[in-house]
Amino acid sequence: MQTVLSNNIYCPLCCNGNLADYHCDKHRYYLQCEQCLLVSVPQQFHLSSSAEKQVYDQHQNSPHDMGYREFLAKLATPLIARLSNKSRGLDFGSGPGPTLSIMLEDQGHSMKVYDVYYAKDETVLGQSYDFITSTEVVEHLANPKLELERLWSLIEPGGYLGLMTKLVADKKSFSSWHYKNDPTHIAFFSKDTFNYLAQQWGATVEYFGNDVIIFQK
Repeated sequence: MQTVLSNNIYCPLCCNGNLADYHCDKHRYYLQCEQCLLVSVPQQFHLSSSAEKQVYDQHQNSPHDMGYREFLAKLATPLIARLSNKSRGLDFGSGPGPTLSIMLEDQGHSMKVYDVYYAKDETVLGQSYDFITSTEVVEHLANPKLELERLWSLIEPGGYLGLMTKLVADKKSFSSWHYKNDPTHIAFFSKDTFNYLAQQWGATVEYFGNDVIIFQK
């Protein structure tokens, strides 16, 4: 692939200007920030909003799909164990078939949902919450700094931010990693990147398996 990358490229998570080549395939480049270690795809390779939504419209996730519920339980189970009774939560990036919110409501918690394409109710982003969940979302964010800091600001002290996203291991495994091949995946986090965020936020962070991350404020 031949293309010209702009010299004016900054990390979309920490705004650092020192980015190093990480990987290149026939579709796009991947750069790694030298400060927070986020691996990101330069903006010139991002899909348009309409093309991105076409990909999401193909998802068949449903609250009636027991396999999908089992997948989401990887986050729901450790999060529920930490929540007080009747906590107030937000599921950010709920998708066309909100499911995690239903699972949490079934446990006695009150839930709001937000999705830029399927549930764009901006009023829910002006409220505070005991916890926020975001499953398979952060890897799609063109501006993770803006979005994650906004979500963090909505969480009450002592509250939780629960994320699901596959974690970068190392450069060698990245080259054959199926997760990077989704054209809507443009930001790839590692434990080092989330540890950096925890330090910036003054938060604690726990990891469960290879794709569940829970911050406490």
